[in-house]
Amino acid sequence: MKNLLFFLPAFLLSQVAFATDVKSANPSEKDSITHSYVIDEVVVQSFKQNLNLRVKPISASLLTAGDISKRNIVSVKELSGLVPNLFIPDYGTKLSTPVYIRGIGSRTNAPSVGLYVDGMPYFDRSSFDFNLNDVERIEVLRGSQGTIYGRNAMGGIINVYTKSPFTYQGGFASFLAGNYDTYKGELSYYGKLGENFGYGVSGNYIHNGGFFKNQSTGSMADKMDATSQRLRLSWKFAPQWTAHLTSTYEYMDQNGFPYAPYVDSTRTVQEVNYNRDSYYRRNMTNNGLTFVYLGSSVKFVSQSSFQYFDGKQGVDQDFTTADTYYVLFNQRQQMYSQEFNLQSAKPGRYDWLFGAFAFDQHYRQANDVGYITKNTHSTNKVTNPATGFALYHQSTYKFADRFSAVVGLRYDWEKIRIESVTGDGKTEAVPVVAKDHYAQLTPKFSLQYDFPQGGIAYATATKGYKAGGFNTAVDTVTERSFKPEHSWTYEVGGKKSFFNNFLYAEASLFYIDWSDQQVSQVRLSGQGNKTLNAGKSNSRGVEASVQIHPAKNLSFFLNYGYTYAKFSEYVYDVKKKIDYSGHILPLVPRHTFSAGLDYDMEVQSDLLDKINFHAEYIGVGKMYWSENNATMQPFYGVVNANIGFVKQNFSLDLWVRNLTNEKYVAYQFASGNKLFGQAGKPYTFGAKLSVRF
Repeated sequence: MKNLLFFLPAFLLSQVAFATDVKSANPSEKDSITHSYVIDEVVVQSFKQNLNLRVKPISASLLTAGDISKRNIVSVKELSGLVPNLFIPDYGTKLSTPVYIRGIGSRTNAPSVGLYVDGMPYFDRSSFDFNLNDVERIEVLRGSQGTIYGRNAMGGIINVYTKSPFTYQGGFASFLAGNYDTYKGELSYYGKLGENFGYGVSGNYIHNGGFFKNQSTGSMADKMDATSQRLRLSWKFAPQWTAHLTSTYEYMDQNGFPYAPYVDSTRTVQEVNYNRDSYYRRNMTNNGLTFVYLGSSVKFVSQSSFQYFDGKQGVDQDFTTADTYYVLFNQRQQMYSQEFNLQSAKPGRYDWLFGAFAFDQHYRQANDVGYITKNTHSTNKVTNPATGFALYHQSTYKFADRFSAVVGLRYDWEKIRIESVTGDGKTEAVPVVAKDHYAQLTPKFSLQYDFPQGGIAYATATKGYKAGGFNTAVDTVTERSFKPEHSWTYEVGGKKSFFNNFLYAEASLFYIDWSDQQVSQVRLSGQGNKTLNAGKSNSRGVEASVQIHPAKNLSFFLNYGYTYAKFSEYVYDVKKKIDYSGHILPLVPRHTFSAGLDYDMEVQSDLLDKINFHAEYIGVGKMYWSENNATMQPFYGVVNANIGFVKQNFSLDLWVRNLTNEKYVAYQFASGNKLFGQAGKPYTFGAKLSVRF
């Protein structure tokens, strides 16, 4: 297997580079994650830009509504490993959603990979894990997207698009049941009032009884209930003008943190066993208003958005039966954003894009650490507002018959402030106030060659940055703030179809050089983390995707990513002479691998019209859990499958995840001198009944 994983990318690169004499149909094939024997165009009509992903110099993966449904994907965490070099560890609660692409990611503070839903930005990683309901497609753009998306897009972007009543009408209802007391119900309806007004309403409810039992309390450590609702209105109020209003609300109540002592010699996690139940509860709403003008030569878009979330957490943070301390954590965010986008409406020899963006974010949090045996408290209240604006431009020019170049530039300015107050539960100290501002220029350059019979080869260079900020709790005054993080991403790649769409392949090589990397360190007290700047880091790797169509109703897919990311310069502790230079970055899998098949069988009977079968293998690893590279997780893989029976508007799906009940560690960390971890989810199965009306 290891030899195969190294051989495949080299083989694909050679084929993309030299097999230009093979006739290709429409070069805008679907990504290898989707499947269709007749390969269609994948034109992403996004807010930022209209992209045919198969003929543009960008590494991207696309999941359609069908791909999401057959995998029963309800969270972005379930994309992990499916997309090359995308890793999202599934641990803790919905509060914990670090996203890593090509080695770039963050466990604390602002994310390094951006998330947008219907064009609305999700700035805080605490809001990333939400119920995916009525999703039309998900696209993952790998590599820095700093020129178009700005701050915190160093690793890439995840775009989620929900259904529109102008393109989808009708009703849908489903009920899912599975082991571990798992239930999910969803209901939606999309319709039109005349030709110019459309509406959509949807809602769902999810209950999971939990996978891990707390031996001390007898309750399930990760039980969850969640519900979400969405309203979407679309109005074409003039021949060239359209307005879209989207509003979503979500509430979730989750038992928290099925952590237990970690045994390094066997790389296993013991049973959960702490004496006080933990929890995380969150209210969240996201609202957006978009106006679109589509003329003969110009497209204009205005988008306003508002996000609010309120989260409350209680955690037995010693994770043992000892009554050491219990932590209460509350957070609240209000975020407003406004973006204007003006671009050429139709592709031509010269395409252009101008944009302006502004945001205002208000974030508050409060911590109360209760030392139970001592009957004392340590409190911390933080207010952290941020304001920023940006201007950006991108030009694409075809300067020869088969050559085109892209040049882009973005200017970002941001102002941040923090007010922190500590206390003992009775009295509070004088507030500590700090403020700062940052300005960044993020350029982009790319060169593309179009093969005579379809397919492309490209090279890109893009700068990215992650905003600086403040630590809410520190050990020394000098650690109060941390600087922005900067990177340059260099990439070469190619995309091509072979043998009349029998096979589609794409591959890329990348190298990332970044400085002032923001790293998380445990505070000296062992309670909480702080963010500091390391010296320099780099990441290099390869990505490859293949899709094979031996028959109209049969397809195979394969996706592979290799990342080798390390610290070039990182002195962890000068006094103790601890130097992590040359160490591998934590939570960065060396390999991500997914492969599978889809088979659709027509059935001529009174009981059935069609049987669908989907099976996949997803593998991840190896990876280290911390900067000292003392503990690691070897390569592991899980098998998932789904078989669907369809009769007219009814369908019954039988599904299974982790079929072989693979044992692995989902997350591991150190608290003081103790090691803790969370085991991966076990074998699960169930059934889903659906109807369209």
